[in-house]
Amino acid sequence: MRIDYFMPTRVVMGENCVFENRELFAGLGKKALLVTGRKSAKLSGAQADVEKALAANGQARALYDKVMSNPSVECIREIASVIAAEQCNFVIAIGGGSPLDAGKAAAALACAPETESAALFSTSFTSALPIVAIPSTAGTGSEVTRNAVLTNHQAKTKASMAGPAMFPRCAFLDARYLSTLSLSTTINTAVDALSHAIEGMLSMRASLFSDILAKESIALIAKCYRRGDLERQTREELLSASTLAGMVITNAGTVAVHAMGYMLTYNRNIDHGRTAELLLGEFLRFAQKTEQSKHAGRINEILTSLNMRSLDEFCAVLDTLFRASGPRERFERSELEAYAAQAVTAKNITNGIVKPSEQDIFDIFVKSLM
Repeated sequence: MRIDYFMPTRVVMGENCVFENRELFAGLGKKALLVTGRKSAKLSGAQADVEKALAANGQARALYDKVMSNPSVECIREIASVIAAEQCNFVIAIGGGSPLDAGKAAAALACAPETESAALFSTSFTSALPIVAIPSTAGTGSEVTRNAVLTNHQAKTKASMAGPAMFPRCAFLDARYLSTLSLSTTINTAVDALSHAIEGMLSMRASLFSDILAKESIALIAKCYRRGDLERQTREELLSASTLAGMVITNAGTVAVHAMGYMLTYNRNIDHGRTAELLLGEFLRFAQKTEQSKHAGRINEILTSLNMRSLDEFCAVLDTLFRASGPRERFERSELEAYAAQAVTAKNITNGIVKPSEQDIFDIFVKSLM
């Protein structure tokens, strides 16, 4: 058995944990750049808590609040230029996956501004400004990963900047920040986390350590679904599950579901978590058929963690969640053929214990979307 597990982020969780642990900001620098979207950091109360903590420490701050969904390379470069202009020496990223990924990527780019755009997705960044991550959704797990997923217009898909320096120094988890989320966002982000945990179990790099975290994440999300409310305990458990799943993918990575989902997000602007609602069930059906001779038992382990008896039961749950989060999108076979041709080239495909062909991917698209 060979295991290489690495997760250097300090995780602090609990109500009012940002202000109560404000000393953790003190050693990171004299001036922070707060990286947020336009609304979520303010609405959740997270930004106000951070500003209060920094003021108590006597630390200065600047603000970049223009991160869009699925941030682009151009956005990251703009943030890095603000870091330089404002002479900031650490980054506090607040919000969902987009602001967290944008802040992490900009913190790395600020230390290597000469990096060509074409090299961003092939460079392992070993230097970055200190990063603090404060999630206001329970989905991406970006607060504990070494990756930042960006829109890559040149390749017409989403791709990851990555490197050991991009791990946040600290992650603050306060479930109060999830209380303003809509039902559809709560569903989509939770299924994103669920997909991370499940895909991590189907990865070539899965290990005893990552499997333990993945199974606990899956079980927590399933328990929250059965509870059927958005009370404080549910929000805390969803946030815990998302962070656990982030620890899974930073060590095991994702597989074909993410490669396929990126096509739907880039070309049709479908929320990343919603793509998992669309694709995960049929991919697992494909994996179950394919794995019977090679990897017997992995799907059963996933179902056991879900406390479900069959993939039919799981797919019915995904369908219920999908219908609750919005009307069904429509697709043409020709566009799905194009998506399959591009998705099969993604590195996520080779990371899986089950490696679908282009035809397999097209078939999964058709069964899932038409």
